[in-house]
Amino acid sequence: MTDTIYVLNGPNLNLLGMREPEIYGSDTLDDIAGMLEDRARELGVEVDVRQTNHEGHLVDWLHEAQAEGAKAVLLNAGAYTHTSIALLDAIRAVRTPVIEVHLSDPKTREPFRHLSYVGMAAVQTVEGLGARSYIVALEAAAKL
Repeated sequence: MTDTIYVLNGPNLNLLGMREPEIYGSDTLDDIAGMLEDRARELGVEVDVRQTNHEGHLVDWLHEAQAEGAKAVLLNAGAYTHTSIALLDAIRAVRTPVIEVHLSDPKTREPFRHLSYVGMAAVQTVEGLGARSYIVALEAAAKL
């Protein structure tokens, strides 16, 4: 096992800072990546931060995390959280622990966001803390 924690981000998260800042905040994904890298150094772990708008890439990266012996995965699957049985199956198929991350709290939003396929298999969910959700999840992953 390595000390690398994968941070996987799904669709539209490349638009953070511009997209609905009243919901997602003003931090960009690069800002969040910088915060994660700083905190990871303090915790003695490494982060590999990635983003894609394609579901299959997330599945492939979950498989890669296991193959590379990653310590854990932080997964903000965006809208795929609520639609992707493929991600549910991938999380169940790998032994690498997955922590679900959300900037907002999906349970306080539209009813279709209340179901989380990712959460059905994740070891933990961190949500509703804005960019801090990633830091809290990283701290939890570092303890695994």
